[in-house]
Amino acid sequence: MKPDHGYPTVRTLARSLGLSHTTVSDALRGAGRVDPATVRRVLRAARDAGYRRNPLAAAVMSELRRSRGRTFRGVLAAVDVFEPDRAPHGVFHGELVQGARARAVELGFKLEEFVVDRQSLTVSRLDSILQSRGIHGVVLLPSWYAPDWTGLDWSRYAGVYTDYIIERPALHCVCCNHYRSMMALLVLLAARGYRRPGLCVEQGRDERTQHRFSSAFRTFQETRTEIETVPVLVAPTRQRKEFEGWFRRWQPDVVLGHFSEIIGWMEGCGAEVPRTHGFASLNLLYKTQPCAGLDQQPRELGVRAVEMVIAQLQRNELGVPDCPITTTIPARWLEGPTVRRAPGAGPASQPRPAAARP
Repeated sequence: MKPDHGYPTVRTLARSLGLSHTTVSDALRGAGRVDPATVRRVLRAARDAGYRRNPLAAAVMSELRRSRGRTFRGVLAAVDVFEPDRAPHGVFHGELVQGARARAVELGFKLEEFVVDRQSLTVSRLDSILQSRGIHGVVLLPSWYAPDWTGLDWSRYAGVYTDYIIERPALHCVCCNHYRSMMALLVLLAARGYRRPGLCVEQGRDERTQHRFSSAFRTFQETRTEIETVPVLVAPTRQRKEFEGWFRRWQPDVVLGHFSEIIGWMEGCGAEVPRTHGFASLNLLYKTQPCAGLDQQPRELGVRAVEMVIAQLQRNELGVPDCPITTTIPARWLEGPTVRRAPGAGPASQPRPAAARP
């Protein structure tokens, strides 16, 4: 049996079965007092017609009934994972959630945070909570190690991971475009006269981004004849002694790294920043003193993640996607006192506030 025309809905199913809209709705939701034989008949007809219940629409109607017409704000989940040897997740996650929450409110939703661990909130417990509260949109926050979220019943959720590669399950992702960001940064530094850039990066950070920063750096060195080669310093942890040995041996004229404490290490080797040497941070959220570098735009990542999740809900696209896509956002360069200004440039300007979203 097929509905009379178009995409199958509760109303078209009701008409084709000769039942009331309420009876069909209750049968599909497993609610109310519907005769079991009628429930089976409705479910069979819905299956044959290719009907899929839209959880977003159902949640809207449920909330409207409870609120008697007040403004509805659906609920999305921002889910983090507690990693004992990397806890707590810090400012990057906080900024990402702020961006996600602000955009969710603009679109009429509320964002709630959940932190999974092995004791107080397991994945299976989270699954039960989300289901009981009718939450179907999930934003997964970055984790240091390869995430495993197969414990959630993804047939009920639309999800986006806010970092690179997730295979368990393979979801849509939104993340910083590290490769493009590094290339743009190196072009900028070369235009300002730096010819011996050096990159120092922790091994774990390099691996979790699939070596995108270091790959772009090496490619730039190999393809730009005016750039002198300085081997990448990849270290298990941040160690001043190892850095100083590398810096003295290879004499980079500008150093790229995540943490501004490197400036002090450079100065300990005789460098004068920015007169003789430069420093550019690869993530300005980690700076402990003023410096130039990259804003990886975690708030924008949160914004895009929420937009992607809501779009999936509106299209009723629940479950693991057949073809996961990765959306990338380049980092922004922000001027600072650790890199010399471009010839003829005026004083550093402050970044403009983001434009209001529709």
